[in-house]
Amino acid sequence: MPYLSEQLAPLLLSPEEAAQLDVRGRIDAAVLVPLYEHDGRLHAVFTRRRSDLRRHAGEISFPGGRQDIEEEDLRQTALREAEEEIGLPREAVELVGALTPTPTVVTNYAIYPFVGVIEPGHRWLPSAGEVAEVLELSLPDLRAGHEHKRLVRRGVPFRSDVYTVDGNVIWGATARILSDLLDRLSPVLG
Repeated sequence: MPYLSEQLAPLLLSPEEAAQLDVRGRIDAAVLVPLYEHDGRLHAVFTRRRSDLRRHAGEISFPGGRQDIEEEDLRQTALREAEEEIGLPREAVELVGALTPTPTVVTNYAIYPFVGVIEPGHRWLPSAGEVAEVLELSLPDLRAGHEHKRLVRRGVPFRSDVYTVDGNVIWGATARILSDLLDRLSPVLG
């Protein structure tokens, strides 16, 4: 893990740099972008939200959520939410940097993404109330699955960047975060 961390850290924002960036959104939230290396390829861990949830039902996202305690460091929010949603212990994550914060249009969140390196082979414990499944997708496959596509949401058509791997479609704020990640890590992705 130390070698991977040393490779990634210079390509990312520091958490302090990310906190200085202004982003639209009334509610602060944080996500963890868990990365690991397996067979020489970087992988990211995502969740598929349950299809019966009121908000973002069935969507693929990084583990995370809103900042419940106003004074809580957003890094701690990301780690807490990852532990609650997928059973990833905080002590199993080495935070190596941050990505550009991104707003959500409909829900008015300002999402602060933090990148953490983990060991491969975790046994996930998805939160029964929120998470339908945990997805581990390789960054090269995600990059290859990028396209600009017409989507329809609640009857409204729009064009969006999407990433599709094995029928899993990532769009919206998660796609924007993923795009930033792939751009920043292009030197190590080849």
